Amino acid sequence: MRLKDQFQFIRQNIKKNRVRTMMTILATAMGCTFLIVLASVGYGLQESVVQDTLEEQIVTKIDVYGYEEGDNYRSLTMEDISYLEKVAGVKAVTKRNQLRQIPTFTLESYQAEAMAYATDFASEKKSGIKLNEGRLPKNENEIIVGYHFRDYLTDITEGENVYDEESGEIKEEYLYQDNLLDRTIEMTVRKQVDKEEVTETIPLTIVGVLEEPSREWMKDQSVFISQDVYTEVQEFTGTPGGELGVDPQDVEEESTNTFDEVTVYATNLEEVQEISDELKSENYAIYSVVNEMKQINMLFTIAKAGLILVGTIAIIIASIGIYNTMTMAVTERAPDIGIMKAIGANPKTIKQIFLFESSYIGIIGAIIGTIVAYGVSFLVNVGLPLIIEMAFEEDMPEGLQFSSIPISLVFIAVGICLFVTVLSGLRPAKRATQIDVLKAMRREI
Repeated sequence: MRLKDQFQFIRQNIKKNRVRTMMTILATAMGCTFLIVLASVGYGLQESVVQDTLEEQIVTKIDVYGYEEGDNYRSLTMEDISYLEKVAGVKAVTKRNQLRQIPTFTLESYQAEAMAYATDFASEKKSGIKLNEGRLPKNENEIIVGYHFRDYLTDITEGENVYDEESGEIKEEYLYQDNLLDRTIEMTVRKQVDKEEVTETIPLTIVGVLEEPSREWMKDQSVFISQDVYTEVQEFTGTPGGELGVDPQDVEEESTNTFDEVTVYATNLEEVQEISDELKSENYAIYSVVNEMKQINMLFTIAKAGLILVGTIAIIIASIGIYNTMTMAVTERAPDIGIMKAIGANPKTIKQIFLFESSYIGIIGAIIGTIVAYGVSFLVNVGLPLIIEMAFEEDMPEGLQFSSIPISLVFIAVGICLFVTVLSGLRPAKRATQIDVLKAMRREI
């Protein structure tokens, strides 16, 4: 019996029992839709959380906290920096030192206190540091400032009048309003001499402003100075990083040649794990966002597997209808089966016909279910945030996605649907091959 004839035989049966077949397909489609939509919640939330992490931290970034020596950790030196720069897959190594006092920055009649960090701007450029405006420093007395630095420059001539009595915040009109680029600002540092405070003022030129932090609640008012200015402050105070309250005579020479923050940047995401493994084997204490992402992805993988399992139960319930449909089809077509066997049809061919029919129901149901699932997913992403905001009067996080249907989920759902439907048709198909020809002709099945 030709394949074309088999499909024609299937179509004739479906036409005769159109309503029953359509209801079975509908049940299968509903099960498939339920599976996809349920699992899509896990995929959607995973995408939102992972994307959230990617926006907050650079995925190629590896923080190196120190070198393990026995039970202790030591700070990193230029010798460590040289080693890190030679590791395969490393694009850049940035090294920063925090000024160990909070200097005062003065621009005309405006003043602000901010943390200052010494860095190598050539390394920062290699790492891909982003600016909102301006450029990176080229000379030793050029600096870049955080995105919110200007918001803390306050007119000191107004005294306490700059603060709002109700909120306690600085009034807008007393904040610096002009452009900061190419403006000369004075950094004042201090030291203790015979219990008296001595200050030194270093003129600096602002040439760049860092990009706005990815989080709305984050405020970046930092100032990044050159290593030369950092050294100038150390020479003035006689202490590491200009630290106050330390007797210069008690300072060890080695302590002035270490770094507070060292960050390794990989050339791409694939290199991060290999670099991390190598640094760990060399006793460096490190942290990478990839470690965090692994834990997040593991949790969501377990959740998605559970949701898919629950969704599969719906398809299994739908398979009961398929089993019933195929059993009735075998009973109703007993005479046709008897005729086919009488003219020499192979039992395998008869079995194949009924398996094709159950597969047809599964495929059509899966296609319809997938289309409906995409529609439901769209409505969930559009409507659910609005409902939650109206019900709880809270704004949803920007970019939050409740449902996402990747192509892999579609293949998983269709595969499960097809497997279950074929499995449901096996017993009726086998029964069809066992029909006695004479009894079938007499309709005594």
